Amino acid sequence: MHGPAWPAWLLVALCAATGAYCLLRMRSGVEEQRRAAGGEALMGFGMAAMAVPATVFSPPGWAWPLYAAVFGAAALRAVWAARASPHHLHHLVGTGAMVYMSLTMALSPTAHHHAHAGTGVPLVTGALLLYFTGYVLLSGARLVPVAAAGGTGAVASGTGAAAGGTGTATGGADATAVRWGDRPELARACRLSMGIGMVAMLLAM
Repeated sequence: MHGPAWPAWLLVALCAATGAYCLLRMRSGVEEQRRAAGGEALMGFGMAAMAVPATVFSPPGWAWPLYAAVFGAAALRAVWAARASPHHLHHLVGTGAMVYMSLTMALSPTAHHHAHAGTGVPLVTGALLLYFTGYVLLSGARLVPVAAAGGTGAVASGTGAAAGGTGTATGGADATAVRWGDRPELARACRLSMGIGMVAMLLAM
């Protein structure tokens, strides 16, 4: 990305941290969670790599077609998975956006640089911006009540554990550790972070 370095590094940190958490979610005991987390981890780390300031690292020309191929394969996987869960349609849009940005950079006269203003097809960029902006707003609105309900449940669980004694408290702690990768508010926060990152990257095009 072009422009001031510190916003780009913030975006790198956000996307990399999101990708790392998604790797942890792949330890979930729920198969659907593991599949979704794997695709989201790929998105997070891919976005982090794309957001590295151009003054620090400019990828070689072959990197962008490679990006497009990797995320194109991920998009095909999302199409297949969407038959069972409509949630994967969002993954399809996300991987499609990554393919679009990669191809834009590959076809740009300055393909060795990162995304910068003036590249891409305005109609496609605008449509993706509209989608991800709406997704961020909707996800943020949904995240607040989920987080509040999780906090209330945690208080109730803690009260019950205290009444049940030390053994119950230990069991509750173990159950919480097992459920860590399956907590819905953290999964939504992960997707919200990637949505914010996608908006920032599309605005830079």
